[in-house]
Amino acid sequence: MELISQHAKKIMEGCKERARDAGLSFQDESLEYIVTNRDLLQLSPKMMIPTLYDYWVQDVEVLKEQGRYELYPNNPYETVINTRPPISYYNDNNPDWLNVMIFYHVIGHIDFFQNNIFFRHTREYDFTGRALSDKRLFAKLRSEKGRWVDYIIEFSRAVDNLVGYFDVLAGLEKTASSGVEAMIDYYFDVFLQKNKKAITRYVREIELYNKMVHDDPVEAERRFLDSVKSRHPEFESLYDKSRKEKKPREGIDVLRFLMEYSPFLNREDNRWMLTVLEVIRSTSLYFQPQIRTKIMNEGWASYWHEKLFLGDDRIGGHEVEYALVNAKVTSMPRVGLNPYALGMRLFDYLEEKAEKGKISFDYNRIEDKYRRRHYDRKTGRGKEFIFSIRENSADSMFINSFIDQEFVDRHRLFVAGKRLNKERMTWQYYVKSRRAEDYRQMVSDSLYHPPLVKVSVDADGTLILNHVFEGKPLVREYIDATLMGLEFLWGGKVCLYTSEPVPVKTEAEQEGAARTERPKQEISWKRFRYTMSGRKLVREPIEVHGQRE
Repeated sequence: MELISQHAKKIMEGCKERARDAGLSFQDESLEYIVTNRDLLQLSPKMMIPTLYDYWVQDVEVLKEQGRYELYPNNPYETVINTRPPISYYNDNNPDWLNVMIFYHVIGHIDFFQNNIFFRHTREYDFTGRALSDKRLFAKLRSEKGRWVDYIIEFSRAVDNLVGYFDVLAGLEKTASSGVEAMIDYYFDVFLQKNKKAITRYVREIELYNKMVHDDPVEAERRFLDSVKSRHPEFESLYDKSRKEKKPREGIDVLRFLMEYSPFLNREDNRWMLTVLEVIRSTSLYFQPQIRTKIMNEGWASYWHEKLFLGDDRIGGHEVEYALVNAKVTSMPRVGLNPYALGMRLFDYLEEKAEKGKISFDYNRIEDKYRRRHYDRKTGRGKEFIFSIRENSADSMFINSFIDQEFVDRHRLFVAGKRLNKERMTWQYYVKSRRAEDYRQMVSDSLYHPPLVKVSVDADGTLILNHVFEGKPLVREYIDATLMGLEFLWGGKVCLYTSEPVPVKTEAEQEGAARTERPKQEISWKRFRYTMSGRKLVREPIEVHGQRE
C-alpha cells in the first residue's frame, strides 16, 4: 500500500475543482492510497481502517475472502472511509480515465459524509487516530490479561448493535465513559467541588491533568488517577458509594447500561473491562450511519460520478469503456437490489420532480394522467431539493417518502416471487406485484434495523432484556451465546423476553394445500422467556396473542 502518484493526485485535485463548481462541499484535505486486490482483502474485515484493533474473527474473514478470491477473482475499483481526513483506496491497475470517474464517485461520498446530519457525531475527532490508540491499549491489556481480553471483546460485540445511536446523534448523552474516565469525571465534578471546596486547588488539578495528557496521552488518565488515590485515600470509597446510590433506570443502550450499572464490571479488579466495552461501543456508534445510509450514500456518489464525468473533457476516446464500467455499477437488476442503481435513479427522479414543481400539494391533487405527465412549473429548484435530501435524510426516510407509483412505473420495477416447479424441480421467479407500496416494503425490509431491546434491572438484581417486537423475531441460534456473554458481563442472572411466530394450521390452509398459491396463514405470536441454567438455554412460553400474517 502506497500513496498515489503526483500525476494521479493532480487529476484528483482537478476533479475537486469541478465538483465544487457543481455545488459539492467538502474539506480540502484527503488521502489516497494505491492498493492491490489482496490488500483490500486484508483491510475489509477491519472496515478499511488499518489502525482498528486486532481480533481473531478478522483473521478468519481474511482467510475466507482469500479462498473466495481464488475461485472468483474480482476487481473492486475504490473504497472510501469517513475519517479526518477522508482516506480512499484505489486499485493499482486503474487507467487515468477510469480514475477520473472513480475520483468523482469518491468525492460524492466525501460530500455526503461531511454534510449528512446522520454523520454529525463522527466529525468531532479523527477516528483513525483513536483506533490506533485503542489498538495499542488492547495490545497492552493482552500482555497483562491474556485471552480474557478477547473474551470481553467477543461478549461485547454480540450486542454492539444495541447502542443508543439516536441519543448520541441528538446530543442527549455523551459517549459513555469507561471506568477510568468515570472516576476522573467524579473527581472533578463532585469530589473536588463538594468535598474539597477550593477553587484554586481545582485549577491546579486541571493544570496537572492537562500536563500529563500532553506528556503521555495514552497513559495520562491512569497516571493521574493513581496520583489522586495516593493523595486522597478516601476517594475510592466515596466513588464506590456514589455508584451504589445511583439507581439503574430503563434504557435501550445495552453496552452503556452494563458500563454504568454492572456490579461485576465496576469491581476494582474488573474495571479494565470497562475500557474494552467503551472501545467496542464507540466503534459501533461510529459506523452506525454508514449502514443506515447505504442506498443514499452510494446513489449520491453514483449520481455525481455520472453527471461530472460525462461533462469532463478527459472522457474523450473512452466513452465505450466508461459505458461498460458504469453499467456494471449502476444497472438495475430485475431480481434483487442494487443500492447504487436505486439511489442514483431516485435522486435523478426527485431532481426532475422538484425542477418541474411536482413536489407540491397542487400536483398531488391532480388525478388526470395527461396533466400529471405534462405538469411543469419550471421552478429551477431541482438541485436545491436533492441537496436538502442529501443533508437531512437516511435510507428509511428516503425510501418511504419518495418511492411512488410513478417512479416504479417509469423504471418498470416489481417485486419478484419465487415458487417451486415440481415437474422440473426448479425454482421459478415471477412478477408478484408492481405496486409501489409492495416495492417500497421490499426495499424497507432489506434495510438495517437492529432490534429494539429495553434493558432494566429486576428487584432481585436480574438483568431484564425486553425485546419490543416489531414483526421480526430474533435469530434463535445466537441467543444462548449472547445470554452467556451478558451473564458474565453482568455478573448475575440475565432474562430475555421476546416474541416468536407459531403457525396455526387452519381449515383454509388445508383446503388450499393443493392450490398453486398458498392462502393467508394464521400466525400466533407467542411470548417467550429465555434464561441460562447451567450453561444451557431455557425457553419458556409466556403469553399468546393472535395476528394475521
